[in-house]
Amino acid sequence: MQLFLILGISFALLSVMFALQNNVPVTVTLLIWRFDSSLAVVLLIALACGAFVAAMVSSPAMIRGSWANSRQRRRITELESEQSQKARQISELESEVARLTPPAPAGDVEKKPYVGLKALITGNKDGSKDA
Repeated sequence: MQLFLILGISFALLSVMFALQNNVPVTVTLLIWRFDSSLAVVLLIALACGAFVAAMVSSPAMIRGSWANSRQRRRITELESEQSQKARQISELESEVARLTPPAPAGDVEKKPYVGLKALITGNKDGSKDA
């Protein structure tokens, strides 16, 4: 954006310098309208009209972009609040599940010893070599 501003100011300064160096009187005629002035004034008026037309042509696109940007920011805010609400619900549900789940009995569970593959194949449950 700043680059465009610098380029625009530079172009305007060059245009003014060109117009001031060309101060020959000219006559501009459009249909029944007639205008006598110096070339500098005519060039500056033409430059101003061109800038005005360019601004009017680019305004709708800039306005649409601004509206789209504001809609997207609003949607992002909504999604972030929804995400935080869902995270809060998840933490509440996890705490509820932890509260409702009964604790496992500590000493009542009997662990079965590991039975190796060789014992399963030979049929020995105690793992001895006597068959």
